Amino acid sequence: MNYLFPLIAILIWAGNTVVTKMSAGAIHPAEIGFYRWLLAGLLFTPFLLPQVWRNRAAVGPHLGKVFVLGVLGMAMYQSLAYFAASITSATNMGIILSLMPLMSLALSIAWLGQRLSYGALLGALVSFFGVLEVVSAGQPAALLHQGLNRGDLMMLLATLAYALYSFLLKKWQLRLPPLQLLYLQVLVAIIVLLPLFVLSDKTGLNGHNIGLVLYACVLASMVAPLVWMQAVHRLGPSRTTLFFNLLPVVTAVIAAAVLDEQLASYHLYGGLLTLAGVLLAERWTTPVRRTL
Repeated sequence: MNYLFPLIAILIWAGNTVVTKMSAGAIHPAEIGFYRWLLAGLLFTPFLLPQVWRNRAAVGPHLGKVFVLGVLGMAMYQSLAYFAASITSATNMGIILSLMPLMSLALSIAWLGQRLSYGALLGALVSFFGVLEVVSAGQPAALLHQGLNRGDLMMLLATLAYALYSFLLKKWQLRLPPLQLLYLQVLVAIIVLLPLFVLSDKTGLNGHNIGLVLYACVLASMVAPLVWMQAVHRLGPSRTTLFFNLLPVVTAVIAAAVLDEQLASYHLYGGLLTLAGVLLAERWTTPVRRTL
């Protein structure tokens, strides 16, 4: 029963990658990015604002760090994904996003003093070739002449932003209730994205895009984080993180069913290589240098 919590979260987030792709052309990226967090903030406020106010003495010293987290994890990550969706496929987005745990591990090795393992070294190399296979559509040599698709590049930057977000969460260990921390980051995203929303073109909410906004807000921004927190509480962070590796597979299946995206052989080979690399990094923890 406990395993349902991370599985539900992964299913929602994979669906959100497909929803992000569906939003391309239906609503301007800056609009859905802003509306998503604005609606989440409005729904959270009656329940969480009184709690945050009562806890203001503990919240105050962390506001600078909360702002950085909100920019990286809420505003920058998802906004880049919305802009990338008009140029690349949902399947590509899911496979690139699966690099996030490996990127976060690399940051931990570089800045937290975590020991470099053989799995991290080999996993990084294997995952690199996996993503290279996907973003080059099975022709890595062509990248030398054509360069990287702008959508894939934006998705790589989005994944790096979320990896940095995850790394900073681990490094800072903010002693705030998880829901209050989530709510504060949502408020940061609203403030940061407001100028982009004001200056961007407007599609407006209509019958074709309101469902996409509601999915991104209610399910991806509110329900998924709550069930993921429950998973961490019940299974522990290490076991829960392993479920993140299912994201590219679930995304590809949903994209094929909903968007009729064709699964090419390079998606299969690249996705398997990327997944194998991440699993190697997570499971093979023998340090490169043993302490004498």
